[in-house]
Amino acid sequence: MRIISGKLKSFRFSPPKGFPSRPTTDFAKEALFNVLEHRFSLYDLEILDLFAGTGSISLEFASREAGNITAIEKDFRCVKFIQGLTKKYEVDEAVSVLKSDAISFLQKTTVQYDIIFADPPFADKIHETIVSIVKERALLTEIGLLIIEHGQETKLEKLEGFQEAKRYGGVYFSFFKF
Repeated sequence: MRIISGKLKSFRFSPPKGFPSRPTTDFAKEALFNVLEHRFSLYDLEILDLFAGTGSISLEFASREAGNITAIEKDFRCVKFIQGLTKKYEVDEAVSVLKSDAISFLQKTTVQYDIIFADPPFADKIHETIVSIVKERALLTEIGLLIIEHGQETKLEKLEGFQEAKRYGGVYFSFFKF
């Protein structure tokens, strides 16, 4: 994996063998950030990265100096891996890594975010739950955007707030505004 752009551009990292996470491909990540940069000034934002896994998305935001990034991950190995990367690349002041279940975090947080990115395991059936909690709890700012990464079998088009879905290889990003 590599950082696509920003102050950490071209830095590479690899999770250890047997790592319990499926990272977003560099191809899909680059496409996602191209979309985001056309919609936002990626500066001084409040960002939430749910199911952070390898930390790739959080690091990409930090590399672009996008603001405050909160990375939520329930697996202890992933949390330690992300914390190690943020220290190594000296972005640990911008990225807060919390060990928590994503749904529990959404149900408790009082912060509003400009961007919420969620990459739950493709087989989990919690995509609709995420959309519902974010909407009901008003967790997005006025300009806020919820992005859910998923596979082709997950259909989110009929959910309230759905804007569009973009496909990059076998990866889909669905965008929501409320």
